[in-house]
Amino acid sequence: MNTSPRTSTRTALVTGASRGIGAAIAERLAADGSTVVVNYAGSPDEAEALVGKIEQAGGRAISAQADVADPAAVARMFEAAEAAFGGVDVLVNNAGIMRLASLAESDDALFDSQVSVNLKGTFNTLREAARRLRDGGRIINLSSSVVGLTPATYGVYAATKAAVEAMSHVLTKELRGRSITVNSVAPGPTATRLFLEGKPQEVIDRLARQAPLERLGEPTDIAAAVAFLAGPDGAWINGQVLRANGGII
Repeated sequence: MNTSPRTSTRTALVTGASRGIGAAIAERLAADGSTVVVNYAGSPDEAEALVGKIEQAGGRAISAQADVADPAAVARMFEAAEAAFGGVDVLVNNAGIMRLASLAESDDALFDSQVSVNLKGTFNTLREAARRLRDGGRIINLSSSVVGLTPATYGVYAATKAAVEAMSHVLTKELRGRSITVNSVAPGPTATRLFLEGKPQEVIDRLARQAPLERLGEPTDIAAAVAFLAGPDGAWINGQVLRANGGII
């Protein structure tokens, strides 16, 4: 039995794909031959620009607005992908937010917002994927290397990502018999606009030196890891967490 995802009509849905790591993932999967659904929550111009860029490079893509924290919106997004392309073969859960504070100083809004997007949002898409993903597909969830590093002020964020890893492990077992793999990619410090914004240069330099490779990750580094798991060479990798972090942990 062929357990690799479809090569001719493969469709990949990437959440939070309008910029940063998500955009790099969408571009890479399109370059590898997938039709890409570029999900966004509130940046239609950036999403449409990315769709145009993919199409200009010879790929195929559409944008799809949905707040992943809203289960009805997530269901509509999958339905739109099915209507446009017949189904979804690859789900990449990239959408997430990060708000940092010590546990003592974390208010309810900080906790609720991250649980809503990072955890409930991932649950919403995993639930739809478990019901709808075509056999032989791939699910890749974005975790974070802070689950292992456990730095101060990352308590709530790391907890949501640890929960994502737990759901990923469980889902591998629940999808038995369908040749669908479920894995997580856990980036370390990565040079995105969101990561760099507001940080003094000395802080950025210090973080870059923490990994033995002595640089920050690039969004394309994370996209390459996702592409491996999404492609035929990743067919035997299942239920794993790939820490794409240059050796920081």
